[in-house]
Amino acid sequence: MKIATYNVNGVNGRLPVLLRWLHETAPDVVCLQELKAPQEKFPLKAIEDAGYQAIWHGQKSWNGVAILSRGHEIQELRRELPGDEEDTHSRYIEAIINNMVIGCLYLPNGNPAPGPKLEYKLGWFERLHAHAAELLTHDVPVILAGDYNVMPTELDVYKPERWVDDALFRPEVREAFKNLVDQGWTDALRKIYPNEVIYTFWDYFRNAYGRNAGLRIDHFLLSPHLKKRLLNAGVDKEVRGWEKSSDHAPTWIELSEE
Repeated sequence: MKIATYNVNGVNGRLPVLLRWLHETAPDVVCLQELKAPQEKFPLKAIEDAGYQAIWHGQKSWNGVAILSRGHEIQELRRELPGDEEDTHSRYIEAIINNMVIGCLYLPNGNPAPGPKLEYKLGWFERLHAHAAELLTHDVPVILAGDYNVMPTELDVYKPERWVDDALFRPEVREAFKNLVDQGWTDALRKIYPNEVIYTFWDYFRNAYGRNAGLRIDHFLLSPHLKKRLLNAGVDKEVRGWEKSSDHAPTWIELSEE
């Protein structure tokens, strides 16, 4: 079973790229972030014509998350991260697919830092910690996939010395990610590529993609049930080079059947 996560940076503006990638790679499940579209503007017909069911949580101009499934029913569980009823950002959606719980998330960026945006990011992380810990108490396989806006280590960022004050790389943010993983989750890409340079994002500026000046900020965290089922993982880097593509590339894992 192939599961992917992809920050599309505008689902309608990048729809031709998304549909081409779905056609060429045919993942079974896809988590999308940064839809940048209100609920009623999600391109459901085009997604269905491509062979996928979908659930989504839209928001005008910003944020937005969705889960697509090919061949398996989607049972939606929630469309918000617990812990703050006043948080209206569409950053989390969760469902059961093929007997797995899949959480699709778009963690806040946090810049400029320090400041209220960083505090919001750290608060969101605290809520994610609590919910992830709760998920681990259930005897079910769980995947938390998406754009975490965190480079966990210096291996995950081109020229790390330039990022020391950025909210994606500040010590307290990296510590929050480490504390999350230490609950018992497996960072799937690092499990497959423990020492390799592997990026999922390249800025539009300064020829970052051409120079491979990237970041690894899109992650899969797997519950203990799934660690032994992990067969492979990767990044469809070439998609980042397509015309009018997102600044992220699709990232994926392959799992064995039970």
